[in-house]
Amino acid sequence: MTMDNSYEAVMSRNSEIMKKATGIDYSKYESGGIAFDYEGMMQDTGYSLEDIIKIQREVGVGNTPLLELKNLTSLARKTAPKGKGARIFVKDEQCNPSGSFKDRRASISAYQAKQLGFKGIAAATSGNYGAAVASQAAMRNLNCIIVQECFDSKKTGQPEILEKQRKCESLGAEVVQLSVGPELFYSYLRVLEETGYFNASLYSTYGIAGVESLGYEIAMQCRELLGRDPDYVIATQAGGGNLTGTARGLMKAGAVNTKIYGASVDLSGLHMASDKDFNRKSFTTGHTGFGVPYATNPDHSDVPRSAARTLRYMDEFLTVKQGEVFYITEALSVLEGMERGPAGNTSLTAAFALARELDENAVIVVQETEYTGAGKHPLAQLSFARSRGIEIKFGDPEEEKPGVNIILPQHPSFINTRFEDMSKLRKSYIKNAVKHVNASSANEKDISFLIEDTRSDRKFVIETLRELAVEIV
Repeated sequence: MTMDNSYEAVMSRNSEIMKKATGIDYSKYESGGIAFDYEGMMQDTGYSLEDIIKIQREVGVGNTPLLELKNLTSLARKTAPKGKGARIFVKDEQCNPSGSFKDRRASISAYQAKQLGFKGIAAATSGNYGAAVASQAAMRNLNCIIVQECFDSKKTGQPEILEKQRKCESLGAEVVQLSVGPELFYSYLRVLEETGYFNASLYSTYGIAGVESLGYEIAMQCRELLGRDPDYVIATQAGGGNLTGTARGLMKAGAVNTKIYGASVDLSGLHMASDKDFNRKSFTTGHTGFGVPYATNPDHSDVPRSAARTLRYMDEFLTVKQGEVFYITEALSVLEGMERGPAGNTSLTAAFALARELDENAVIVVQETEYTGAGKHPLAQLSFARSRGIEIKFGDPEEEKPGVNIILPQHPSFINTRFEDMSKLRKSYIKNAVKHVNASSANEKDISFLIEDTRSDRKFVIETLRELAVEIV
């Protein structure tokens, strides 16, 4: 009998397809209500942190250097009040095989796929993760398919995304390119079902557990270099796995007093699934179009329950402007001799702004860098933006309007911190958690889960549930 491959039919088979493609039965972690067994799900990866580090070392992943950015720190101090200007360090993840921290995520998925006897692995991503999966698949002698959302309806693609397509193909992957819209997940499910490949999801337990080694290394290296843990670690916030895994690794190292901040580029006003807006943004990841939805609704990913849950670990959420990130990207190159890509420089921009407000003895670690290339370079992105009618100028970044202009700061003192409303984000998360299971009531187990997953307290959770007309039982 011919299988029904209509959109509705394929989407209805989502859970069945994902169970076969990951080897994970997500239903075993469900409580029947809002709560699910997150820690149980994470423990069931079957790999300890020591196992993960060993697996990664076999393929040249991890053990990347922690570097102090002395010249950027000096610049921050020159533009800060006397006695302010925290020390800025960066974990140089470009040193991983495919050039980003995402090799850590891909390494465990590829290893697991090989252990389970899969012939290939697949991932849906327009970012660095595709290159990481392709690289790790090659090392494990696995076939690889990457599904990318990279064009608008006129088949115009951003140079950054097309660079990542080149990288994936250079590492032996087959790349399926799609235009922006709802067909991405449908097409990816079809790929998994037709090939029988392992789903190397960004949001699986394997992907997040692989990043724990990054947080662990940061703590160990800071203790070796400075004799103490960092005061702040800043992670670029997109889908949330970066921050989640790093925070878990820091905790496993005992760095429980280190503050964890997320950072995203402010693209408010642009819709990520809009054909009109798709090419009017100059950042394809690490922006609020991903960072906010995935913080407040993590389970709208390609697995039934996402292991990337940033509100569980995030102390504060900072936003930066597009022009500020381009400025800091150039500053990193000319002041520190490090030409790196845009995603890591998002958190570096937030770190620079924050450093100007903190005491000189404070330590901030930017927890990743990424490789750059012709399409990812600021000149390519700014040229593309100008070709789309975006105005490029120097001035005050506060006047920047995503999709209309990009304002490079006229002086580094114009790079400022902007804190998101964490209470608002937490309320939005609870609303989505209730909606996810169509809950009309919440028991003590649900309340405890929401307290943990929003890093809040009982009063906050109960008040929010009551605002949503959810009965407390």
